[in-house]
Amino acid sequence: MKSELFHTQAYISVQNRIRELINSSPDFLSAKTANSTRAVGDAIEILIAESFQALLGEHCGEYSSGFARRAMADLAFKDHGGLYYVVDVKTHRTDTKFNMPNLTSVERLVRFYEDDSNFFAILMISYGVQGAKVQVSDVKFVPIEFLGWDCLTIGALGWGQIQIANSNFITVNPGYSRKRWMLDFCEIMLEFYPREIAKIGERLIRFEQVRAFWQSKAELQS
Repeated sequence: MKSELFHTQAYISVQNRIRELINSSPDFLSAKTANSTRAVGDAIEILIAESFQALLGEHCGEYSSGFARRAMADLAFKDHGGLYYVVDVKTHRTDTKFNMPNLTSVERLVRFYEDDSNFFAILMISYGVQGAKVQVSDVKFVPIEFLGWDCLTIGALGWGQIQIANSNFITVNPGYSRKRWMLDFCEIMLEFYPREIAKIGERLIRFEQVRAFWQSKAELQS
């Protein structure tokens, strides 16, 4: 199902509005919070949550920012066509050398995308801090299927976690087919799981060795 937001130039306008909002906002950091990457990220997220409905403009029908920390999204909205969007807000401080954020569980995304009217969107805000001033250099607001697999990886947690491999390098393929992306995703997972099985086999052998070592030891006297 095509989204008027993501399959036109509308999402680029939203990106620009988000950057302008943050860069034009009065300083919202203290000297203390400016030194904490987490505190700055939280402050940016709050600012966006308060203004996101207006930033979306005509593309927003129902809107909510009331999500728990462990939920799939930070923000969610429906457009006037009934399409449902969940938005995962990520912030990247550009003076950090490496940042590898989790996006979502592979199983959760698979279930969510069984419904063609659902969109899992990433809102990535890249910024620097000068004193108590946040300066946004780049904003990416795209559905996950626009992200290239050359900048994504799978982390070994539960069924697996889709991660951005390095927030300094993100590939966006506008208009990329969800079906094609999901088929690419399946191929990646079908290569990932056998590697994990091989690792588990090595760990089993290792702990068989550890058990044998301890079984052969004499009982220590206390």
